[in-house]
Amino acid sequence: MSDELIYEQDGHIVTVTLNRPEQRNALSYTETFQAFEDVCARIQSDLSVRCVIITGKGSAFSAGGNVKQMKERAGIFGGAPMKTRESYRTGIQRIPLAVWELEVPTIAAVNGPAVGAGCDLACMCDIRIASESAFFAESFVKLGIIPGDGGAYLLPRAVGLSRAAEMTFTGDRVDGKTAAAWGLASRCVAPEQLMPEARALAERIAVNPPEVLRMAKRLLREGQKTDLRGVLELSAAFQSLAHQTEDHTEAVDAFLEKRTPTFTGN
Repeated sequence: MSDELIYEQDGHIVTVTLNRPEQRNALSYTETFQAFEDVCARIQSDLSVRCVIITGKGSAFSAGGNVKQMKERAGIFGGAPMKTRESYRTGIQRIPLAVWELEVPTIAAVNGPAVGAGCDLACMCDIRIASESAFFAESFVKLGIIPGDGGAYLLPRAVGLSRAAEMTFTGDRVDGKTAAAWGLASRCVAPEQLMPEARALAERIAVNPPEVLRMAKRLLREGQKTDLRGVLELSAAFQSLAHQTEDHTEAVDAFLEKRTPTFTGN
């Protein structure tokens, strides 16, 4: 596994930590793109994983693109327009495709600035918890560019179209408390409480049947792009599978027997 991301599993919970603190966890490197694909593939295939926390090492969640590289027109920012287009498609856009398609519930523990692509990375997650030292900024316009990593799709789904437009058109910062008030984050907590809070939430998720969690997340994703009839049809198919699982039987028995259930993923 690449050093770009730190992968730690404790029970049914995986914590993925962006590991370029000296560059404020910038998202401009081929190694980082590959690491996200590798980590997501690992999680997807490991049925013991029931929840994922994504956070950043150091003082930032992620500062987004490397502005010095932009100045030098290096890396994904270099070359003729068609080359740059392809660099985005085969570069940073691999991250949203990998993270958004994860079937396991994800929590962004936003420990510091989440800027540009960093803001969008947080929005790729299902749930966001913000530290009081965090802020969010869809700041591409401040650099004379547009969200190139799916922000126009992700941000409105996280915060609503009006707020997303305000953030995109101004590039202004939204602090953690405002993010919580807007619904961009579920809550804003003291810095020292961020990871304990994220972990506690992950544990409340991870006690539930793993296959049902994955199907429930898939339904939420489909519900954002499919009409009601389509979601109902998929729900009926998923529910027919859920009713046949050992975990469903265990859940019903535990409920009637007034005890805590134990789920195995079967």
